[in-house]
Amino acid sequence: MEYIESIPWEETVIVPKIVQNESTDRPFIQANTIPTTLQELQNKHIIPVFIKDNEPVISHNDFIEATQEVVSNVFSGQQILQPSIRLSHPVMGRIPDAKHKPANQLQEHEKTLYYERMAFIIELPAYTAVVGGNMLSLTVGGVKAYNLDNLYSRKGADEHFKVFIGFKNQVCTNLCIWTDGYQADLKVNSIGQLQACIQNLIERYSASYHLQQMEQLTQYSLTEKQFAQVIGRCRLYQHLPNHMRSNIPQMQLSDTQVGTVCKDYFRDESFCKNEDGSINLWSMYNLFTGANKSSYLDSFLDRSVNAYAFVEQLRWALEGKQHSWYLN
Repeated sequence: MEYIESIPWEETVIVPKIVQNESTDRPFIQANTIPTTLQELQNKHIIPVFIKDNEPVISHNDFIEATQEVVSNVFSGQQILQPSIRLSHPVMGRIPDAKHKPANQLQEHEKTLYYERMAFIIELPAYTAVVGGNMLSLTVGGVKAYNLDNLYSRKGADEHFKVFIGFKNQVCTNLCIWTDGYQADLKVNSIGQLQACIQNLIERYSASYHLQQMEQLTQYSLTEKQFAQVIGRCRLYQHLPNHMRSNIPQMQLSDTQVGTVCKDYFRDESFCKNEDGSINLWSMYNLFTGANKSSYLDSFLDRSVNAYAFVEQLRWALEGKQHSWYLN
């Protein structure tokens, strides 16, 4: 195996892969999102401002460009794909000269638009690994939701971001994220601070350890009866009294998403059950992350991290290291 030596925190496991020229067009999240490009964000979308002083916020394209710069510096000389970007919750407006026009008569130059929520990923196709027979590629990304910011304030108020580094499963475009590669509520008030925090997250992340933990999921399986019990208790969890929930590991997927896991247990081409009804934890994890694609952007990454934590505690229970309410 030929190892990559250019990353100080990663000298094993990751192996080179033939690079691609552009990122995949398969969505890493679906829900109510639409795709866009960085050029469209830069040229066609207005930028929200802080109302009290009319100073601009850190825009979606600022966030993406800042991340690209950090990734380029950390992974110097390596192929970096163009970002894959998804948007939701459009905020539409119009220029003053068109204020009396019916909406269906507005011309393009008379419309204004920005999107409240945005998610993006940047893939590094030179850094790949195989887990459970699936090719994974190193991926950096984030989510920005203006609804979390206090836009009624002045410039200098904290702006909220979510950033991560992890892997994308090339088979299904599911994201594999865990707590050590995720910052859920990054608060900054300048692009410089934002870049420093992203770089710190990347440099602290251990890709090899993350891969080793995911590889362990392939070694443990649930029987059909155990899978049915886990799914049943996932549904029960949503309706438990608060005092009971506090002592049980969270299950953040919605009831509809748990139903999707049930359906894919039988039908998914890559991660469905075995002939005897059993399913290994790696496949179950990917059923969860696949169902998570229907989450809204502001909860997508949190649920991605929760999916891994949930399946990992099932592994601990199968190993006999701890009790699991979902299995016992």
